[in-house]
Amino acid sequence: MKKPELMAPAGDWTMLTAAVKSGADAVYFGIEKLNMRAKAKNFTLEGLPEIVSFCKEHNVKTYLTLNTIIFEEEIPALDEIIPKAKESGVDMIICWDFAVAAKCREHGMPFCVSTQASISNSASANMFKALGARRVVLARECSLEEIQKVRAKTDLEIEAFIHGAMCIAVSGRCFMSHHLFGKSANRGECIQPCRRQYEITDNQINKSMLLGEDYVLSPKDLCSIEYIDKLIEAGIDSFKIEGRKRSPEYVSKTVSIYRKAIDLYFEGALTDEIKKEMLQELGKVYNRGFSSGFYFGVPSSEEYANIYGSIAATKKEYIGKVINYYKKSGIAHVKLETGKVTVGEELLVIGETTGVVELKLPGMVNNEVPVTEALKGDEVTFKCSETIRPKDMVYKVVPAK
Repeated sequence: MKKPELMAPAGDWTMLTAAVKSGADAVYFGIEKLNMRAKAKNFTLEGLPEIVSFCKEHNVKTYLTLNTIIFEEEIPALDEIIPKAKESGVDMIICWDFAVAAKCREHGMPFCVSTQASISNSASANMFKALGARRVVLARECSLEEIQKVRAKTDLEIEAFIHGAMCIAVSGRCFMSHHLFGKSANRGECIQPCRRQYEITDNQINKSMLLGEDYVLSPKDLCSIEYIDKLIEAGIDSFKIEGRKRSPEYVSKTVSIYRKAIDLYFEGALTDEIKKEMLQELGKVYNRGFSSGFYFGVPSSEEYANIYGSIAATKKEYIGKVINYYKKSGIAHVKLETGKVTVGEELLVIGETTGVVELKLPGMVNNEVPVTEALKGDEVTFKCSETIRPKDMVYKVVPAK
């Protein structure tokens, strides 16, 4: 059985580094325009060679998203972007507008058809194969059983989401944000008004009610760790984690957990006990509660969030910056700029080149004296086995309130 590719989101360099260092086989990212996460920091067209070079060094594939709808006046931009992506060594373009597919064919650039195309059967998949697609991302609405049926009738690569945000609209095609705020989800500008709580008003009597206790337009996040073995056995070629607008620690945690799960499965060592521990770890970073999505049938009313925003078990609090790191001795020198830190607390060190380093503070020294606590203004040193860099940001991990 073929080991599936693990694909991670990258909204900026810090996330990209975190994804690569955490074990991703591939990353997907956008540039300044024509991608479905316009509000992510994104990258530049000129920066593609550097991104590809870094990823190739670590044997990681690169996928560029050009997955919005394309207007007539934007077609010339495709003739600039796609050849540059090909020249830079980008492995594949992710798209769903036929204009992008046509231009990929014209320029000899491999392409994958996005979930936005709502491909949910082998006939559709094979039609895109005939047009030159290398891979399709099946519709979010496909069940595991439906994926298996498609797999049996096409040799096209199949990609499916395994973790992250889900949308109330069909494969994410929504007009709510555009209607209310002039920010189109289909152009990557969605500001997610659906995630909020709504109130019903009776204009005749001027009274209103909250619409139940649930956020009825806000689904929980997809999490497949408990049945990742079933997805592997379904013959899916690529497992995709959603989250280009989330944090570097989210990328680090989700990629490392799914990396470990996939590897343990192929070693015959992935147990239910381990999956439960992994689920708990995934719950520490941003999430709206977890759901199996459509994999085992149409989601019930219990699959919707009951608050606005994250219910992560932990959060990060900024405490300071790295002043220096002594590689030979593995010692970090950090200045606390706010709050306090105590031996035994969990820390995150985050930076563009560092990615995300997670550690438990083993002990620390202040002015050559061992201490158990340090306060704002103190400069401390402590052991850190992974390389970090000056100006990296240091956070402590605390329970979310």
